[in-house]
Amino acid sequence: MLQHSAPLFFIRHGETFYNAEGRLQGQLDTELSPRGRRQAGEAARRLAQAMALRGLDPARAPYSASPLMRTVETMELMREALGLPRAGFVTDPRLIELSFGRWQNMTWPEIRTRDPMLAAARDRDKWDFTPPGGESYATLTARVGGWLGERVPPQVVVAHGGVARALMTLLGGMSPEQAANETVLQGRVLVFAEGRAEWV
Repeated sequence: MLQHSAPLFFIRHGETFYNAEGRLQGQLDTELSPRGRRQAGEAARRLAQAMALRGLDPARAPYSASPLMRTVETMELMREALGLPRAGFVTDPRLIELSFGRWQNMTWPEIRTRDPMLAAARDRDKWDFTPPGGESYATLTARVGGWLGERVPPQVVVAHGGVARALMTLLGGMSPEQAANETVLQGRVLVFAEGRAEWV
């Protein structure tokens, strides 16, 4: 586990139409639903409170996002709600979501019908399993770790559920098995500080 003295504030992108349908999007470029746009504003409110508790100014922190449309839109709406310029952040491809390969655009019931043996293999080891044509959480964690080693703390990042799980192991003191099964919320802020992870 990496150690950083300053906190990292993680926000998962708001709900997309794929999320609402229970469809895997992975690295597909999908847009926010109306509910997802509202969640960006809620995340901004929670972020402002979490930073204020730590004596931090949202206007002075670095902001980073995955380059996918759903994360960029969440970041822009969030910054607007904070009274900051929409474009005042950087994107980094290392923050892109886990690739689900040929399973992207499918629901889990569809996957279990089409690839029952592979789906069962994933159930046994979610962290190290690689979907057909995709990547594992372990692989994702390696690239997120590369980004993490270069960040300027404190940092605000908008990314994806898989990236949250990677950070849970790198910064939050969780085992890969625990992180693979954690719920990653939308419209909330996950604060990583002092080797722990806490939703606010």
